[in-house]
Amino acid sequence: MLRLHVQPAAGRTAVSGRYGDALKVRVAAPPEGGRANQACQDLVAELLGVPKDAVELVSGASSRSKRYRVAGVEPDETERLLEEAINHAGSQPGGGRPGH
Repeated sequence: MLRLHVQPAAGRTAVSGRYGDALKVRVAAPPEGGRANQACQDLVAELLGVPKDAVELVSGASSRSKRYRVAGVEPDETERLLEEAINHAGSQPGGGRPGH
């Protein structure tokens, strides 16, 4: 289970750090029509190197606080990849990942 705190309609899609026990992300997509949820799903799949259909929104469809279930990646590997993304966000001006 992965918790996200989401800022929709941001300038770009990127990890921006931590928010309590959640991963804080910005997504360029607006919240209308589930587009921000889809952008979050795509970002999580990319970060963890899993297919998009391995990432399932479990709760928070209309909230900034979301929970995603991710299949096909071990918890230790998930933690390592997320820490890399968080550390990378802290080293970039404005946070995030280049090109996203």
